[in-house]
Amino acid sequence: MEDYFIVDGHCDSITHYVNQERTLSLSSEGGQWDLPRARSVDVALQFLAAFIESQSKPAMATWRGLELIEGVHRFVEANSAQAFLVQGKSDLERIPDPLKIGVLLSVEGGEILGENLFMVDVIFRLGVRALGLTWNQRNALADGVGEDTHSRLTKLGQEVVKRMNQLGMLIDVSHLNEEGFWHVLNLSEYPIAATHSCAYALCPHPRNLTDRQLRALARQKGIVGVNFYPRFLKESGLVTRQEVVRHICHIAEVAGAETVGFGSDFDGIDETPEGLEDVRDYAYLLEDLTKVGFSTKEIRQILGGNFMRVLTDVLK
Repeated sequence: MEDYFIVDGHCDSITHYVNQERTLSLSSEGGQWDLPRARSVDVALQFLAAFIESQSKPAMATWRGLELIEGVHRFVEANSAQAFLVQGKSDLERIPDPLKIGVLLSVEGGEILGENLFMVDVIFRLGVRALGLTWNQRNALADGVGEDTHSRLTKLGQEVVKRMNQLGMLIDVSHLNEEGFWHVLNLSEYPIAATHSCAYALCPHPRNLTDRQLRALARQKGIVGVNFYPRFLKESGLVTRQEVVRHICHIAEVAGAETVGFGSDFDGIDETPEGLEDVRDYAYLLEDLTKVGFSTKEIRQILGGNFMRVLTDVLK
């Protein structure tokens, strides 16, 4: 895709690597994401999420999170000719690299911190540059969307947000309940991200963002990465790639084209839209965005520029 590059704000592929199910170095291994296929469609920066599964919570959450973080480092080292770790502004300046994909290490679930603020510094030293405060459940920081509450962040959660701002870490509010979303937005001095969510107006799922939330993200110069999970895209019926385009168009209309990007959730979803089965199909999304009338500038923003802007604002 000449003159374009892609930033994907979320995939769960590192779990498959750590579990020794795939090396992520060969397209023949299956799955939805790997280095060769990602490079073939000009993915320049991939967020690799360390997702802490429910069975590890709470007692083994820190252990599992650290295992996955170490797995990202092993993966990057094993593929040093094709990948490099993004930890600061100087690394962003390398993107797009003609030979290597940038990898940004994220953690999906504040459970990795236990109940200890110092753990934010620990995972930062280990290279983590984005943290989702919750998954769907409650933890020591806040409540996820799976909890039927109207709770804001805990005192610890507030301290975590402030420390992440100080260190230069991206705060991810995907999976956070709505009250927590507003609390984070009021607390954070820097743009935040919903790295893998969609528009509630088009599909009223708790994981999606309302128009009010989208407009607030825009005012704070944040971003939402559109998720490819069919159940977040459409309530029922056949889900095709066009539903992803529909959510992109809606978010752009409500909050501006500068507020939307991609957060595929590849290898973390058990089904995909028709025509968007794996990372190679990003090539078709580029064509789709052109057909619905986005300008060249807007397409560059959506494909990767918006995430790059947010990361430039946040990382040190």
